[in-house]
Amino acid sequence: MPAGPLGGPAGGPTGTGGTGGAVGPVADGASPLDVEGLRTRVGTALTGFFATQSECLEEVGSDLAPVLAAAQAFLESGKRLRPAFAYWGWRGAGGPDNDAIVNAASSLELLHACALVHDDVMDDSDTRRGQPSVHKRFAARHAEAGWHGEPDGFGLASAVLLGDMCLVWADQMLWTSGLGQDALQRAQPLYDRMRIQLMAGQYLDVLEQARGSQSVESSLRVARFKSAKYTVEGPLLLGAALAGAGHATMSAYTAYGVPIGEAFQLRDDVLGVFGDPAETGKPAGDDLREGKRTVLVAEAVAAASSAQRELVDRLLGDPALDAQGVERLREVIVETGALDRTESLIAQRRDTALEALATAEESGLVARSTAHVLRALAVAATARRV
Repeated sequence: MPAGPLGGPAGGPTGTGGTGGAVGPVADGASPLDVEGLRTRVGTALTGFFATQSECLEEVGSDLAPVLAAAQAFLESGKRLRPAFAYWGWRGAGGPDNDAIVNAASSLELLHACALVHDDVMDDSDTRRGQPSVHKRFAARHAEAGWHGEPDGFGLASAVLLGDMCLVWADQMLWTSGLGQDALQRAQPLYDRMRIQLMAGQYLDVLEQARGSQSVESSLRVARFKSAKYTVEGPLLLGAALAGAGHATMSAYTAYGVPIGEAFQLRDDVLGVFGDPAETGKPAGDDLREGKRTVLVAEAVAAASSAQRELVDRLLGDPALDAQGVERLREVIVETGALDRTESLIAQRRDTALEALATAEESGLVARSTAHVLRALAVAATARRV
């Protein structure tokens, strides 16, 4: 059997290359992303993949070296949450631990990178993960070199192209993961649906901002399709499909994955307003400057007085919003009870997901050795302690 990338087997779910066997409990204080060394293994898989891309881009010329370097720098960090859900979706459906599934799951980091790079362009974000966003990085490169034209235009074009390249790379990494063709063909429709709905969700996000939507329902729809489904449910279903799971297991993963994904995004909305920049990697209140029509904001507007609503209309989406303005909007969010209601939504969705997982575990639809990892992931993802 020929080897896949990083030594993974080229066949289906019967290959070896990892620890295999039963999964032990998640230790107190440990991240569930580190069970079976998964976070490190994802990083290794991405490093190996980029080594193959270096050879490809060298044929084009040395001018592409900064592009590859930007992609590698962007992907050095990250929680590896989506690969984790794909991997445990596979394991819970009976797939064994091997390098091929780690390679396949790691491809989702490239899809995620595509979404983030493009999202930063659409939002004109200055930073991501504590570093300059990709379009700002390339704009600075243009300015430092003294090239012709506008640095910002060059930065935007470069970021769009790099995001597109990450989307292509995600496909390539999945299809050269070492998994068998039958498994990959089973997963293809789910993979396509996940990607299409992700892009559709991105459109909903810019549409609702343009409309100035203040509907909680509309904000929840954006959260569901822009982030929630491709963060948890989609990766779980991808892993399950690769392992050949039946309809009942897939339905169980959806019952768990959709509410956890929504809770994850709701937590992200809270952090976008109240989070510590040292942990979020973005300036405090950036979502407010960008005018994000999040559930948190929609809940605040729904319960606001006329004076509070006027303040939100005036300050939300102001790119020059200062610390005082951020604090005034925070006060409205707290005083209207929007923060408490959003926290309740997070808790409700987490509880719904954990109940669905318990049912799936008891009925044998999800392996017990996997269920406790998914339980820990649910708690960590919704508290953002991953």
